[in-house]
Amino acid sequence: MKDRNGLTVYKFEIPWTKTSKSSGCGKSVQFAQQDGPADPMSALENHFRINNVTPSEHLFTWTHSSGKRCPLSKRELTNRINKLADSINLPNLKGHSLRIGGTLEYLLRGVPFDVIQSQGRWAGNAFTIYLRKHAMILAPYLQSSPVLKPFTRYTQPPVH
Repeated sequence: MKDRNGLTVYKFEIPWTKTSKSSGCGKSVQFAQQDGPADPMSALENHFRINNVTPSEHLFTWTHSSGKRCPLSKRELTNRINKLADSINLPNLKGHSLRIGGTLEYLLRGVPFDVIQSQGRWAGNAFTIYLRKHAMILAPYLQSSPVLKPFTRYTQPPVH
């Protein structure tokens, strides 16, 4: 889909979430193409090319070494991510770490907290307790003449 400015956003529906645990209580997931090796569109196209997913299969179906077609489970995803992390000498990552890392990346890009909260489907501001690299996140706001001054009142979290 394209917005009124011609910006493309891709969207797909997931039938349920970790917290809803029942069909019909899903959410929509949206993403935009990115530059570089972490582009979700390129990754999705590569997945479809490698795994030949049919319209009747789970979106993230893959073929096990036994030949059986399987939907990607959290366990298998975590195993694969940890193998990749290990191959480049990173510590094992937990699933939640990926979500926090994505949040950090958007904050470092200057994306407002409320937009990140909506994108990550965070129920409240609880995600802020997991944040790292506070100095890097706050740097644009702490300058004598803030880099993002026109947006500061919209992007900073409420003070409690």
